[in-house]
Amino acid sequence: MTTLQPGQPAPDFNTTDENGKATNLQQYRGKKVVLYFYPADDTPTCTKEACNFRDNYAALTEKGYVVLGVSADTDKKHQKFIAKYSLPFPLLMDEDRTIQNAYQVYGPKKFMGKDTVGIHRTTFVINEKGIIEKVIDKVDSANATAQVLG
Repeated sequence: MTTLQPGQPAPDFNTTDENGKATNLQQYRGKKVVLYFYPADDTPTCTKEACNFRDNYAALTEKGYVVLGVSADTDKKHQKFIAKYSLPFPLLMDEDRTIQNAYQVYGPKKFMGKDTVGIHRTTFVINEKGIIEKVIDKVDSANATAQVLG
C-alpha cells in the first residue's frame, strides 16, 4: 500500500510512547530504526511479531538498531501488552493515525476474505541519517527480525 521507497527520507513524527514520553524520529538520528506498524496489541499475529523482535532484541541492538512499534491502540493497551510479553522496546501512540497516514500504511485491505479498512502490517528500516533503507510489506511475523537483518 505504501509508496515510500528505499532512498527516501523517512517521514518525521511527534508522538508519545506508552508511558507518555515525547518521541520523534529526529531523536534517533545516529541510530538505525526498525519502525514496525501492526494492527492491534495482543492479537495472535501481532504478538508473534512483537515476541520475535523481543527474542532477537539483543542481536538487533548489537547491530545498532532501535525498535519502535506503532498501532492505534491506547496507552493502557500498550502497557498491558508490554507487561504481558516483557517487550523491551517502546510502543508508540497513534490513535489519530497521523503516523500511519504519513507512512501510508492505513487503508483498504482484505481480512479473512472480507474488505475492511485498517493498518497494513509493514516494517520500515531507517538508517542513521533518517533515510529509508528497506520497506517490508510482506511481513513474516515469526521471522520479522530475519527480514530486517537479511
